Amino acid sequence: MHKLSHSSRNQRLLKQVLTYVYLILLAIIIIYPLLITVTGAFVAGNVPAFKLDFHVNWTLGNFQRLFSETPYLNWYKNTLIVAMVTMIAQVATVTLTGYAYSRYHFVGRKTSLVFFLVLQMVPTMAALTAFFVMAQMVGAINHFWFLALIYIGGGIPMNTWLMKGYFDTVSYDLDESAKLDGAGHLRIFWQIVLPLVKPMVAVQALWAFMGPFSDYLLSKFLLRDINVYTVAPGLQTFIADKRDPKVALFAAGAILIAVPISALFFYLQKYFVSGLTAGGTKG
Repeated sequence: MHKLSHSSRNQRLLKQVLTYVYLILLAIIIIYPLLITVTGAFVAGNVPAFKLDFHVNWTLGNFQRLFSETPYLNWYKNTLIVAMVTMIAQVATVTLTGYAYSRYHFVGRKTSLVFFLVLQMVPTMAALTAFFVMAQMVGAINHFWFLALIYIGGGIPMNTWLMKGYFDTVSYDLDESAKLDGAGHLRIFWQIVLPLVKPMVAVQALWAFMGPFSDYLLSKFLLRDINVYTVAPGLQTFIADKRDPKVALFAAGAILIAVPISALFFYLQKYFVSGLTAGGTKG
């Protein structure tokens, strides 16, 4: 018995050690490139390549150059517009469609859900030519609204599945009780069920907002004028010239991308927990 207890403690200790080693390695993989970007953003002058070096002259000059010598401010504004429109439209759409698939039975329900899964199997790169032809047909080259529509439409299939699954975890008894009290469909959705799925709604909003900031390929394909770029293709222009890469400007611009995303995360984090206890209670 003593040997079994000792063996069990050794196994737990080994698991803890392996867990900490894994977490430390993961932290290094994440933090190391972040440190390179931060040091590159605040280094005086330009640097020929990305490298980690703390023995440099620190300055805010790269950020000043970013706004005075480049169209970065336009790229940032363009990205914020696309991100906000994408977030609002996509969250509203997938929340309503997820609720409908979870609570109602209608013709084509299962078929359309399977169709959503099939759509997710088609990679974005396979549809680039189709998107470009469509943009030319409707005169949408260099227009944000077409790019936002693609982001919104591309996020609907899988996110609808995720929202449906989250709505399924909310007991249907709450709906039945509300109906007995005379509540209509809209009131049940808005006041009873929606407060309970706030964590997933918050996650959906964060994902939708982050997408336009990180997407390079699609925005580069549809936005050809440098003044209407979003930040991803815009930043790429800084390091496109191998003879004179503007690494410091690239790093400074990359750091600023985290500002609105971090602000939205800290604003939404209260909903990650509050949604689990709000609404749906009856005294």
